[in-house]
Amino acid sequence: MMKGSDFLLIVAILFPPVSTFFIAGCGVDLLIGVLLTIIGYVPGLIHSLWLIYRKMEAEERFGQERFVYIGYGNFEQAVESTPPPTYGATANGSNAV
Repeated sequence: MMKGSDFLLIVAILFPPVSTFFIAGCGVDLLIGVLLTIIGYVPGLIHSLWLIYRKMEAEERFGQERFVYIGYGNFEQAVESTPPPTYGATANGSNAV
């Protein structure tokens, strides 16, 4: 079975900006990846592989899908939101009077 990083590596080899888009979305890193690929395939590939490496580091550090991309090859731990208060509702959701 293919892991996410394996898929990204294959996509990076075929067309580096697409893998950059999958990691960073539409932003400065994508623009850098496109410009580097226009300059030459190898610079675009190096940039894409660097982002994949940074994503793999974040997966090891924070766990699978427990991080967010904050830009320029940096990731940070995702903040888990707490549910809103129920304001007097009981555990089963009914409001006994």
